[in-house]
Amino acid sequence: MIHFEIHAERPQRAIDFYSKLLGWKFQQWGGQEYWLITTGPKSELGIDGGLIKRRGTIDGEAVIAYVCTVEVAAVDESVKKAVSLGGKNVVSKMAIPGAGWLAYCKDPEGNIFGLMQSDATAA
Repeated sequence: MIHFEIHAERPQRAIDFYSKLLGWKFQQWGGQEYWLITTGPKSELGIDGGLIKRRGTIDGEAVIAYVCTVEVAAVDESVKKAVSLGGKNVVSKMAIPGAGWLAYCKDPEGNIFGLMQSDATAA
C-alpha cells in the first residue's frame, strides 16, 4: 500500500479527531477540499494519506472505503480516547493470536478504522 484516503462530510471534524487521537498532521493541498496527511516521521514504517470532502451522503452510494488499521501503544486507551473525541467502538478488542490486540472504531464521519496493539503473547 502506498496511500490511503479518508472521506468526510465535515473535513474539519475528521481533522480534529485524527489529530487529537493519533497525532496526525494535515496540510491543505491545492485549491480544493483535499488535505495531505502525515502519519509520522519518514524514518518510521508506515504510509501517509489524504482526506477529501465526501461526495454524497452515506446512503449506499457515497465512498466509505475499506478498513485501515493503525498501530497504537495501548488499544484500550486508544479506544477510550476515540470515543471521548466523538467516535464509536464498533467491534470490541479481540486477540489476533501471536500478533496483538485489535479493535474497530468509527470516526465522527462514519468511517471504520482499526486500532492494533502489537503483542506476540496475545491469544
